[in-house]
Amino acid sequence: MLVTEARRRLERKKARAAQPHPSGDKRLLILDAFMKRQQFRGDALIEVLHKAQELFGFLDDGLLVYVARALKLPPSRVYGVATFYHFFKLKPQGEHTCVVCLGTACYVKGADKIMAAIEQRAGIKNGETTPDNRLSLLSARCIGACGIAPAVVYDGAVAAKQTPESTLALIEPWMNRHGP
Repeated sequence: MLVTEARRRLERKKARAAQPHPSGDKRLLILDAFMKRQQFRGDALIEVLHKAQELFGFLDDGLLVYVARALKLPPSRVYGVATFYHFFKLKPQGEHTCVVCLGTACYVKGADKIMAAIEQRAGIKNGETTPDNRLSLLSARCIGACGIAPAVVYDGAVAAKQTPESTLALIEPWMNRHGP
């Protein structure tokens, strides 16, 4: 009797694995497989959120609830983790990102002036994306590059000893519809 029940469970499991995800989104199949490799453990939450963001680009409310259900965690815990760590994005990001380090060394050497110059030129505030989705302006508490302060990260590349003028020169092509 136990053998037949185990066999039925295995067959049901195989049948579910063979079916496409009900939403039709293949990225959810990949996320499901990743969570399965993590054995749907709640302590793998950060790794699962990283994978989800890698697949979807950002973590919207629906995706956070999906992860919470799959890992059998309260949605409040998943949301709390996603909002606590600055590397998780809850909104779609622009085509380009500019992250201004606001750590003490960078701030003392003018990071606030760099931030203000970008905000004025792009017409957005820290944490926002331009209406045309060309540029997202972000800040970091510290990127660990104090020796090259003030530092700004352009599309993942760290630039040293930035000024408002050098920053605006680098982002100007992003602000122009015909730029790279």
